[in-house]
Amino acid sequence: MISLPASFSFFKSNHQDIVRALLAGVLIAVLSACSSPPVSVKTPPAPSAIIANAPPPSLPLSRETPPTPREFRATWVSTVANIDWPSRRDLSSDKQKAEIITILDNAVQMKLNAIVLQVRPAADAIYPSSIEPWSEFLTGEQGRPPSPYYDPLQFWIEQAHERGLELHAWFNPYRARTAQAKTVAAKNHISKTAPDAVKQYGDQLWMDPAEPIAMQQTLSVISDVVRRYDVDGVHIDDYFYPYPIKAANGSEVEFPDDKAWIRYLQSGGNLMRADWRRANVNHLVEAIYTTVHQEKSWVKFGISPFGIGRPDRLPAGIAGFSQYDKLYADVELWMAKGWFDYLAPQLYWPINQTPQAFKVLHDYWIAQNVQRRQIWPGLYTSRIDHSDKSWPAEEILNQVDAVRERGGNGHIHFSVISLNQNRKDIRKRLMAEKYTSQALIPAMPWLNSSNITAPQLQLSDDRKTLQVALADVANTKLLAIWKRTDQQWLFSVQPATKLSIDTSADPQAGAIRQITVMAISRSGQESQQASVQFP
Repeated sequence: MISLPASFSFFKSNHQDIVRALLAGVLIAVLSACSSPPVSVKTPPAPSAIIANAPPPSLPLSRETPPTPREFRATWVSTVANIDWPSRRDLSSDKQKAEIITILDNAVQMKLNAIVLQVRPAADAIYPSSIEPWSEFLTGEQGRPPSPYYDPLQFWIEQAHERGLELHAWFNPYRARTAQAKTVAAKNHISKTAPDAVKQYGDQLWMDPAEPIAMQQTLSVISDVVRRYDVDGVHIDDYFYPYPIKAANGSEVEFPDDKAWIRYLQSGGNLMRADWRRANVNHLVEAIYTTVHQEKSWVKFGISPFGIGRPDRLPAGIAGFSQYDKLYADVELWMAKGWFDYLAPQLYWPINQTPQAFKVLHDYWIAQNVQRRQIWPGLYTSRIDHSDKSWPAEEILNQVDAVRERGGNGHIHFSVISLNQNRKDIRKRLMAEKYTSQALIPAMPWLNSSNITAPQLQLSDDRKTLQVALADVANTKLLAIWKRTDQQWLFSVQPATKLSIDTSADPQAGAIRQITVMAISRSGQESQQASVQFP
């Protein structure tokens, strides 16, 4: 997630073989940073595709590679209220860039493989747009570009891809102004250009989901970004209709959409008001899914809803805030229709908090996944802090294990600040205990199931490097590399723009006896293998 409304704290507190016929004994988890050296892994892992079996060093290794390790490991980067980046509204362009490099380098060091970057916090933009103004969280004044001028989103994408990381553009679909806003709205902000579509709700401005111009604005913004930028994904959060606020007497304040509601009734509409609101949100979600894939079929569409589903479907013992009734988010319908490529339900509660038990809720969302899309839960890593109510680092470590134990293949941390600050050693412990080698992001064959051509390999004259030639350059995103020594297999990933592989001995594992390379498509599909043997 995701920027949190003031009222949200209440809901959270209650909210491959290596030897196919040899061994299956000593487990190793295989996952390593995109630009870091391959690392052998020896920690006991969970039973999923990210696991491989390693024979004892005394036995010769099979020339057949292990299964490719897969796990989505991402972090949200919030721009709203300067939660993560930029850290302040008055930073120079160079300092903004330096912070970007730090975040990305830390992600590589941690062996993450994706960044979910908030590019539209409140009907504004952290990139040059002809549709919406520059965000005040970027420059201190809405509508003011960075100085010296640069395109932050383009810089994020280039630097992420250079490091083999995916960049998912995160949009808030309806929020138009936050309580943290300090400057007046720019003249091209939707509150100025289409004031009737924007409603005051508490200390925020909100685009009315029932107003066609509001929906079209969001679709235009997303389409524009997907068309102009090489993003790997589009991501929306849980802010559909706003989280309800309360009046002085304790009653909930109704969202002020009377005008659109009356217009709907007069047009012959016969839905109940709650169903009508859900239909408005459903229409947007389906339209985003369609629009994104019409622009670029390989771009992933992800949604990160609140972590508790429909009240009438919840497992026994689960209770809490109903996004179905209050945010008008019918996530179960979206799952049934397959209107997303991955779902990141915000499971922001401890494993042992019974009314919102992490494992129970994770199982619930898995059970709803009839279209077999990816389920990558959001983890509330920022709950590790210096307060009396801080979580121990073990809570997040255990949640990573819990997801893997259920066959899960990914998760997202909210948010990157907790990782950058290494609160209670969480970053170091994730690196040492959970993210001990690299992994590819799980494939999404429904986006593009066509085969990708295997790379061609040529050993250099000095035998120090292996040169890679690609037949399908446009559709090749990464190279997945296995190196075999006398003792173990080593896995690594590098961007497809880097077409040279070092053949020198590994400092710890010894001389390289075999290198096997696969091209990885934009949708995560693997090519046939290309291998070179060494004496």
